[in-house]
Amino acid sequence: MAFKRFDSEDFLVSSDSITSTLWSTGNPTLTTFFTSSIQEAGSSGNYYLSIYQTASTNTTAQTQFDIVYADALGSGSTWYNTIVPGNSYTKTMYGQYRSLILEDETANFIFGTGNNVLTGDNFWVLSIERARYKQSLFPGSLNLQLSGSGGIINLTDNSLDNPVNVFIGSSRVYQLISGSNGTAGTLLNSGYVPNSGSYGLVFPDLGTILLNPNAISQSIQVSPSRSNNSDGLNTQKLFNSISLGASFALNSQETITSDYVFVRARNSEFNYSENPSFISGSTGEVIYSNFINSPQVYITTIGMYNDSNDLLAVAKMSRPLLKDFTKEALVRVKLDF
Repeated sequence: MAFKRFDSEDFLVSSDSITSTLWSTGNPTLTTFFTSSIQEAGSSGNYYLSIYQTASTNTTAQTQFDIVYADALGSGSTWYNTIVPGNSYTKTMYGQYRSLILEDETANFIFGTGNNVLTGDNFWVLSIERARYKQSLFPGSLNLQLSGSGGIINLTDNSLDNPVNVFIGSSRVYQLISGSNGTAGTLLNSGYVPNSGSYGLVFPDLGTILLNPNAISQSIQVSPSRSNNSDGLNTQKLFNSISLGASFALNSQETITSDYVFVRARNSEFNYSENPSFISGSTGEVIYSNFINSPQVYITTIGMYNDSNDLLAVAKMSRPLLKDFTKEALVRVKLDF
């Protein structure tokens, strides 16, 4: 075994972005949507509605995303206790998303930018199942079709129209607009709704999409019930709109960091074997004379050690590499993490 210390120029760090389909069907677009009557009737049904790619009784059924309705006033659901008006499931969900996203219990959600904004005190949430995506949602791949009595709208994020990263709190955010593949399609149309701002907000790193009920109601007449101490079935209303639209495209994104190590064997290096069978046990001489005059070895394994001589990584060659005084070798080792 021979050793050689790496030089600083032997190391290179590189990052690659990898995209993949998000839904468990393996297709980039989800076209069928199912709910579970058991989940809906259970205690969790008061807070969210889980959506599957097939009937929930099917053994292949997996949660794709959840639908949540959140309301700062506690409207649209029954109260926990009639003695405390407004303290309901929807108010709890509003507070949770305000803490998660805005990171401020007194801040408000704002849909849109510039002169066309709306301060929203209620919204729907599409929370993508964490097992469906790797690191984040892939900006520009979002294409959601909603259908209502007023027609059909196609929604996407504005990542291509506004490529500079914008943050709310510590979360990267895009506006949800009418359009496709990350753009409204024309500079004259921002994809917003007059006096209602954008259709919502997209947080790719959180796997979360907020939908603005005011904008959606103006476009396709799908709006949540804001009745007091009454279940407005608001999660079901959005589910029906998504199900009728029958098209929800979204991809996953992952950044893989690779550490490249260049292992260099010059012509004068690593030409002799340290296998004990090559040395005479009694005299310490090389047994084979041709190994003295014209040595040849085959490199099969590269080990990387620290200064304490601890083995940190091992790279196996795809096939043995012949090495002698007439040859130099450059082996690129790739470490993914």
